[in-house]
Amino acid sequence: MAEEENKQHTRPPHRQNQRRFDRRRSNSPTRTDTDSTHKDASSQPDDQKRSQERTANLPPKPLVQPAKHPSQQEKNQNVTQSHPPRHHNSPVNVSVVIPLLNEEESLPELAAQLKKVLATAAKEKYEVIFIDDGSTDGSFQVIRELNRKDNRFRAIRFRRNYGKSAALAVGFAEAKGEVVITMDADLQDDPAEIPHLIDKFREGYDLVSGWKKKRYDPFHKTVPSRFFNFVTSKASGIKLHDFNCGLKGYRKEVVKALQVYGEMHRYLPALAHWDGFRVTEIPVTHHARRFGKSKFGFSRFFKGFLDLLTVLFTTRYVKRPLHLFGTAGTLLALIGFCTDTYLTIEWALGKTSLSNRPLALFGVALIIVGVQLISFGLIGELLVKNSQKNVEYSVRERI
Repeated sequence: MAEEENKQHTRPPHRQNQRRFDRRRSNSPTRTDTDSTHKDASSQPDDQKRSQERTANLPPKPLVQPAKHPSQQEKNQNVTQSHPPRHHNSPVNVSVVIPLLNEEESLPELAAQLKKVLATAAKEKYEVIFIDDGSTDGSFQVIRELNRKDNRFRAIRFRRNYGKSAALAVGFAEAKGEVVITMDADLQDDPAEIPHLIDKFREGYDLVSGWKKKRYDPFHKTVPSRFFNFVTSKASGIKLHDFNCGLKGYRKEVVKALQVYGEMHRYLPALAHWDGFRVTEIPVTHHARRFGKSKFGFSRFFKGFLDLLTVLFTTRYVKRPLHLFGTAGTLLALIGFCTDTYLTIEWALGKTSLSNRPLALFGVALIIVGVQLISFGLIGELLVKNSQKNVEYSVRERI
């Protein structure tokens, strides 16, 4: 047992030597720590020297100035220089609708005059809508350039020529202004008259028509035009000197209520008058044509009188066609009936023979025509009751 206990308490020789070495190491300062301390102290100056040498060999660093943030005013100036002025969300006081056909030469000057006038008349809140009625020259390219510089100049381009009434109808539908001005693009209408038209609205009028009191047109246009205006004034019941003047001013509610089609642009004052709007006119300045030629000939006067009959019918009897056809049919049928009744009485008394009296056939014809007219009136009443007017135009593009 004693031997076993001595074996348990006796360490192997290598373990005993390790124990002595650990004891001496703990009682004396370590050489490793001392060496490392001396090494760090001695290497510190060398590291500084090498760092300074490397720094001396490097090129000098550029001076970095603090970033300068542009002010909001400078940002706005940069945006203004790089982009044209945009006015998408601004309200519109005045809309100018200009139908045109091959007026390439006059458009730049017209746009410049409109900018100058509308800057004060509309307080910069305006839009100009060109309706290109199938031009074959460079008119639309000129308008595109105007739109690029100022998006208040817009345009609608038709695929073909539809006529001035169609152009005005589309322009009225596009207009957003409280006041709508119409004028021609040939520079004969003076944009300086626009403020005078607007001032007239303050007197309570809804439509102000221009009166070209002194015209610079050829003789063959002025004389027929005066006769046409006289007849139209008497037939419509509204006293105007110039129904066909292109320079007119409308309140917004007027253009939204008028239905313009065919060649009805000549009778817009009469149509507005019959719809209950207040209409007047003022003398305006008229200029001689400088570019191109007139797009209207003698045929417009013949068509104008036919259109006048259409206006009279569609305004006074459009809702009651039987009153027109029925009245005429009843009158003719009554004349025919009285004629045949008289001849019948003479035949019964033996005074005449109906076989050799053409008047009897004439009376029968009057009765037949009268019945037909009454039938037309009844058919018209059915059409008015059930029809809806939908006029569509093929628009080529919009800008």
